[in-house]
Amino acid sequence: MTSGQTSSTHPQLPPTTEEECFLWLRLLRSRRVGPTTFHRLMKEHGSAAKALAILPKIARDAGVDDYEICPERVVQAELNAARSYGANLLCYGDQNYPAALMDLADAPPVLWAIGDTSLLKRSKIALVGARNASSLGTRMARSLSGELGKANHVITSGLARGVDAAGHKVALKTGTIAVFAGGVDHIYPAENSHLAKQISEQGLILSEQPMGLQPKARHFPARNRIISGLSRAVVVVEAAAKSGSLITARNALDQGRDVFAVPGHPLDSRASGCNMLIRDGAVLVRKAEDVIEALCPIDATQPELPLEPKTDAASRNLCDTSKLHRRILDQLGPSPVAEDQLMRDISGPTHLISPVLTDLELRGQITRQAGGFLTRC
Repeated sequence: MTSGQTSSTHPQLPPTTEEECFLWLRLLRSRRVGPTTFHRLMKEHGSAAKALAILPKIARDAGVDDYEICPERVVQAELNAARSYGANLLCYGDQNYPAALMDLADAPPVLWAIGDTSLLKRSKIALVGARNASSLGTRMARSLSGELGKANHVITSGLARGVDAAGHKVALKTGTIAVFAGGVDHIYPAENSHLAKQISEQGLILSEQPMGLQPKARHFPARNRIISGLSRAVVVVEAAAKSGSLITARNALDQGRDVFAVPGHPLDSRASGCNMLIRDGAVLVRKAEDVIEALCPIDATQPELPLEPKTDAASRNLCDTSKLHRRILDQLGPSPVAEDQLMRDISGPTHLISPVLTDLELRGQITRQAGGFLTRC
């Protein structure tokens, strides 16, 4: 159930004042408000101030009586930490915000950035792979990074040991972006601290997470969607059958990006994921030219985030809402289900189901994951 008022759909505009930036952060850092819910609230209510004002009522209507929005002191502490660390805030829709992310339904509302934000205007290719990369895999990553950099592509990755680190190091001179799973001031793994410092001085570091946040396992899939979302294509060099690199590749496919993979020996477990990707249609990569030749010319136009239809909250009574809650929860379990697939399974109008998903998320009954997937808590 929503707020009980008929809501209209508003175009989402970036904040233009420090006060609006503060309110954006306060809304995003409030309990159970992730990127997708943030965008939905902004569209329904038009501003962060109005969304914050109505959020406790939405939570009460969803059965959460003790809901509190993020305290002002928490947001101020984050802003102070960012200022002392030299991080800049990029808000969705800003001129410096990466246009490539704006066609994602779960685009980060804000990004903390340290370094050269002009790299976000250039063509970007993600280079990801095994942390325990072989000597051949590391050499391949270095070669691809160097040649793609010479072709004026920025290398994006996640600063992990192995393939990520190898790609970043070679691309320092031509352009590289590291996306962190934790705060931009929390380097992980610690062994790459020197490399992170070099990237902050010669490249760019990005994160959607609060300053000082130490990354947990759940943060890495969300980080991976940003790596793939920023990029025109994802190149995988050595990846196990179940690995974060394959999550990045799947995100790329969901986001409409190209996926490339370097083949490996069938008996090497580090190559099993790449071989699976090639079997399923990824482009086989022997050298950088294979990637460059396969990419389409850069399209300067960026699709806008689609607006959802007007939601008429008054059209549903408590009984109807309760039944819809139950139908949704019956369809979900611990295994992730794509939101669009859930919509098809429920066979209901998107403009009626979407607000209910927000209610269930605020109640802690469902969790949104990277790539538009839902699970039941």
